[in-house]
Amino acid sequence: MNNATTTGVLSLSQLLNKVPEVTLAFWIVKIMSTTVGETGADFLAVNAGLGQGVTRAIMGALLTIALFMQLRARRYVPWIYWLTVVLVSVVGTQITDALTDGLGVSLYLSTTVFAAGLAIIFALWYRLERTLSIRTIVTRRRELFYWAAVLCTFALGTAAGDLATEALGLGFKWGAVIFGAMIVFTLIAWRIGANAVLGFWIAYILTRPFGAALGDLLTQANTYGGLGLGATWTSAIFLTVIVILVTFAQVNSGKVTPAKAIA
Repeated sequence: MNNATTTGVLSLSQLLNKVPEVTLAFWIVKIMSTTVGETGADFLAVNAGLGQGVTRAIMGALLTIALFMQLRARRYVPWIYWLTVVLVSVVGTQITDALTDGLGVSLYLSTTVFAAGLAIIFALWYRLERTLSIRTIVTRRRELFYWAAVLCTFALGTAAGDLATEALGLGFKWGAVIFGAMIVFTLIAWRIGANAVLGFWIAYILTRPFGAALGDLLTQANTYGGLGLGATWTSAIFLTVIVILVTFAQVNSGKVTPAKAIA
């Protein structure tokens, strides 16, 4: 098979896949989406005065619409995909916060429950599809498993991040450093031959608490250990970067270039 034919096959496979290639830009947008999701929800609930109940209802409705558009799309559409990720980030965070703040569920318990839930999703996904790779999200069932796993990773990452930074007293700075170091360690392990799919999902989970700790570090006042940028400025800066990267991906979505990825 010559190079042109190989490239053609890879391009067709990528066009059928419903999620993006896992590149550096993917991780940048993922981390920033996590931060924007949390700071954006806080802005609506606190700064805009909507309250937690109204914010949850709005975000839940928007996520339903975004998921509908994502499932209806016949291929990967960058702006729809990343809009869905941001909204999943918000809703996943709100689920954990509702359990912790509203129902008084221990972070130790919620972290354990979400970890078990994610393990069950992966077990069912693998049993039915024989793969957990995100490079072959080409059927409706695989896409449903994918988004269920993504939602659970955000809820788990929120619980684990709050457990580390609050319950265990690491704080924002050390939380960002430790979770960032764990992501780097996962990348190194992948580079030297660790399972790519396992590495991807571990990194995907870790980017949630890392993004949350980074967001808190940037937004919280100096007296609380933060840099005092505030939710508005942090959200605006990160959202601008996200829009630029997603716009670039949207413009180039028809130009598929095969790339090495963690998945």
